[in-house]
Amino acid sequence: MQIPIAKPFIGEEEKQAVQQVLSGGYLTTGPKVAEFEKAFAAMHGAKHGIATSNGTTALMAAIMAHGIGPGDEVIIPSFSFFATASCILSVGARPVFADIDPVTFNLSPEAVEAAITPRTKAIMPVHLYGLPADMPRFEAICQKHGLILLEDAAQAHMAAIGERHIGTWGTASFSFYPTKNMTTTEGGMVLTNDDEIARKVKMIRAQGMNTQYYHEIVGYNFRMTDMAAAIGLVQMGRLPDWTCDRVGHAAFYNAHLESVETPKIPEGYTHVYHQYTVRVPEGVDRDAVTKRLNERGVGVRVYYPLPIHRQPVFQAMDGYKDVHLPVTENLTARVFSLPVYPSLTAEERDYVVQEVNAAC
Repeated sequence: MQIPIAKPFIGEEEKQAVQQVLSGGYLTTGPKVAEFEKAFAAMHGAKHGIATSNGTTALMAAIMAHGIGPGDEVIIPSFSFFATASCILSVGARPVFADIDPVTFNLSPEAVEAAITPRTKAIMPVHLYGLPADMPRFEAICQKHGLILLEDAAQAHMAAIGERHIGTWGTASFSFYPTKNMTTTEGGMVLTNDDEIARKVKMIRAQGMNTQYYHEIVGYNFRMTDMAAAIGLVQMGRLPDWTCDRVGHAAFYNAHLESVETPKIPEGYTHVYHQYTVRVPEGVDRDAVTKRLNERGVGVRVYYPLPIHRQPVFQAMDGYKDVHLPVTENLTARVFSLPVYPSLTAEERDYVVQEVNAAC
């Protein structure tokens, strides 16, 4: 049996939606993008949605719209994909890495408060694997210190705390990369309730223009195409059922995995399981376990094997060689993720459980 770590789905409806765009008058940003923006914002309870070319450009546009730049610091986790940090570097600001909570794997509010300096401009939690970060605490910290609250929601489509969806606590950035919970092939989205931030993000993604050929600020080509948006609209219709499938697979794993530590979800939090990530016991060779599983046809992967502050590019910069994040560094040696995509079959789930329990 060969079970991949992810299995993106593009069906006939998506193909027909793209064909309709190709037969119409718009190829780049047009009416489908506007429709997708409105629908995605409404799904999450946000006032504004601004579509971009990918998740990284969504992060960059959100950061730039808030005026973050040289001399500013943004506190983030190191246990994340590299773009969480690189988008901060891209505007000339400095990423400051704080440690994570050992239970949720998300940014620790206590570590964040300890990392705040007079240069701190913003805090950007990551909703890692689809589990919301502790946004009530981060909202309170930002209000207390007068800081900007950003959300790296690349993996958190439809995630929520209580009745409040991710994407409404701060300025949030989503990704629609093929392996995400829904896709536009490539694409991103900024959600915000702030009219002025929305206006700036729209200009940033379109070469700094509000009126064509009148450039008010320095901007870029961060636009989404109508073809991508058409795919996104179809995938949005599938997302609620797909999310239920992911949650169901996770519940099965929770009930049957015996040799690894399964995810812990805070009460009232909705985890959407972009990844289902487990932790091997102390002393177990994680890499040997994942090697065996892949050889046995279970496509597992480590997200992420090297924390960002230990990446070569950061080790070559001043001020990062002595950064020590004990929880982050421990987890990068112990976690791995299992297949949890919606079309995973009962037979495949049984095989995954069998092999994981045997491997550890």
